[in-house]
Amino acid sequence: MTRTWTVIGVKDVSLSFKWYQALLGGPETAPAHDYWGQIFDSDGTVLLCLHQWGSHDHPSLMSPGKGQAGNGLLLFFRVDDFDPALQRAHAPVPKLDEEPHLNPNTETPEFSLRDPDGYCVTISALSAP
Repeated sequence: MTRTWTVIGVKDVSLSFKWYQALLGGPETAPAHDYWGQIFDSDGTVLLCLHQWGSHDHPSLMSPGKGQAGNGLLLFFRVDDFDPALQRAHAPVPKLDEEPHLNPNTETPEFSLRDPDGYCVTISALSAP
């Protein structure tokens, strides 16, 4: 089995870590370091990695000033608890980028919002209603 780790650059790992845990309904834990944290699924699968801008010499994670956060990137999560996820999403943001609607390609409901660093996050139901 091969797995990918999606890593995004963030200003504040702790803040982003709490934001994603709350959105995805994960248990409250702390990131491993002030510069690095991983969001896990209940089975231990890595869902997302958060890396503080400029903490190491990774060329694409040196500075948020070298591009717009999220340009060309969509963090697309399939969840098995869509309605509770929608309720959780309303807590940290005043307005969604896209209100819940049916995606004609996946034939499942989805909505989109921005994370604290401006990345576009789409939450999609794992299966059709």
